[in-house]
Amino acid sequence: MPYYFEFDPKNRILRGRFVGRVTDELLKEYYGVAGGYFERTAARAGITDLSEVTAFEVSPRLIRELASSPPAILDQEHPRFIVAASPPIFGTARMFELAGQDTRPNIHVVRTMKEVCVILGVLDPKFEPIPD
Repeated sequence: MPYYFEFDPKNRILRGRFVGRVTDELLKEYYGVAGGYFERTAARAGITDLSEVTAFEVSPRLIRELASSPPAILDQEHPRFIVAASPPIFGTARMFELAGQDTRPNIHVVRTMKEVCVILGVLDPKFEPIPD
């Protein structure tokens, strides 16, 4: 599977991780299911981790479309993160952040999980797989 979800039950953090190639279709699918995982786990924060992506074939059109659609995490108070180590992916994530800032005011685009932990005040999250 090119993406999967994990959960840290102690800190109530949901993380969706991509591995390998990401396309428009795959990102759109992920966006469609992520909110359900967030609700199912009663998470307090959500992370989309793109640090293991080897090819990011996502169009600017789709980024604008997703940014203008309702957020996957409906409650604006919940922090959400995009971890993007690669400069091109980081730039695309920032484009999403800026285009969607009115409905996602608590979004952070960062380069590492360490930055996420600092912002959340979490020392060592322990993520466990979430069965489908």
